[in-house]
Amino acid sequence: MPDDQIRTGRCNCGAVTFRTRGELREIVACHCSQCRRQTGLYYAATNVGDENIEIEGAENITWYHASDFARRGFCATCGSALFWKHQSDPFISVLAGAFDEPSGLTMTKHIFCADKGDFYEIGDGLPQYAKGSAGLLVAE
Repeated sequence: MPDDQIRTGRCNCGAVTFRTRGELREIVACHCSQCRRQTGLYYAATNVGDENIEIEGAENITWYHASDFARRGFCATCGSALFWKHQSDPFISVLAGAFDEPSGLTMTKHIFCADKGDFYEIGDGLPQYAKGSAGLLVAE
């Protein structure tokens, strides 16, 4: 994927829009209980360097401090889950469903599968990890 790739996205009502520049990490699906409670299923997200995202309508984002080291951003108007941010990481996770299509993104793995809901199965053949996976900064 070219380093100059531009992608856009938004919340459901359009109060928050964003534009990313450059390469994004592959999509990772997180099945932890916090992600399930926030989204209703699982949290599928990529990430981008802080310097490579522009957010318009940032005043419409409510940040929920889900732990001592991470926060979750959602639209205060429509409630769309949009971001996950570790306080010591120079990257921000962006929910895959918020991107305009075609996104060109691909899901590559599932994490925190030991905590997944009992009402669904993961059947796509991608790697599944009981907790996080190597090289991925996550909440523990």
